[in-house]
Amino acid sequence: MKKSIHTMTTLGRVFAVALAFVTPLHAENEKLGEESIVRVMTYNACRGGTYLGQALSQSAKMIQLAKADIVGLQEIGENVPKLANLLAWNHWGPFLSRYEIVDHAQGMGKRPWYGIKVKLPSGQHAYAFNAHLPNPPNQAYQLLGLKGGYRTYPKIDTEEEAIAGAKKARGKYISRLLKLIKSFALTDDPIFVVGDFNEPSHLDWTEAAAKAGHHPMKVSFPTSLMMAEAGFTDSYRTIHPDEVAKPGLTWSPVYEPAHPDHHLMRIDYVYFKGKGVKVTGSKIIGEDKEHADIVVAPYPSDHRAVVATFTLAKQADSMKLNTSK
Repeated sequence: MKKSIHTMTTLGRVFAVALAFVTPLHAENEKLGEESIVRVMTYNACRGGTYLGQALSQSAKMIQLAKADIVGLQEIGENVPKLANLLAWNHWGPFLSRYEIVDHAQGMGKRPWYGIKVKLPSGQHAYAFNAHLPNPPNQAYQLLGLKGGYRTYPKIDTEEEAIAGAKKARGKYISRLLKLIKSFALTDDPIFVVGDFNEPSHLDWTEAAAKAGHHPMKVSFPTSLMMAEAGFTDSYRTIHPDEVAKPGLTWSPVYEPAHPDHHLMRIDYVYFKGKGVKVTGSKIIGEDKEHADIVVAPYPSDHRAVVATFTLAKQADSMKLNTSK
């Protein structure tokens, strides 16, 4: 695997200075006693971060307000280098990082998955993987008989049908992602998986949520279960365990709850695993205070973003191993 350490261009430096809100290293510097603090963000940057004619600088502003350190992007197109230049950050594939990117990996197939290895200020290494799973057929929409802007798929009526359809639509992609993770990342190091999974979580579509009228029924959606079975934890639902009081909707800021063609859901996630990794916060980034913890207006995407804060315990054995490479 090739090393990947991207440097910003002279033009990028000019942009970074010109934007008053951009500071390449925010003040906290990720150190707290014997722990490091890392913020990991997922952001579906619709139409390359220029949704509804917004400037790319709005996406840079989002990332800065979130105080993110590592960002996995979806639907960013060719704008990763431009966004990296605005932030004066490193980049590779669909990733932005203010940390040094020391290695990277890419899976095979028509929908390849990407991973990076970064070196933290403490000298410890961490891994991040980015996922963007296919959407149609969307089983949540099928259960509700909604078109949702896509071609119409047959209506389904049971949890069993929804699970079977979701496995067929997205199961193989999660399997490929987990295979890439296993081949690239050290087991005990911090590992983060972010992305637009285009599927609700089994932690959200519960009996309690159905009873509250959030969803039509309980569904144990398989993608989130596969992540859990692989040892990954959902950062948002860990911090906000009440799926009724804190639904954490990321799809979509564009539609009202009563929209006749759409159903609002949480489909963007930050997962984590690793020895000594603890999530201490998880926030939604969106268009207003009613729907988000961090507000950016006008908002530049049709997905709300998610940023999670982690503390990483320093691992002496891991440090020796990493520094010896």
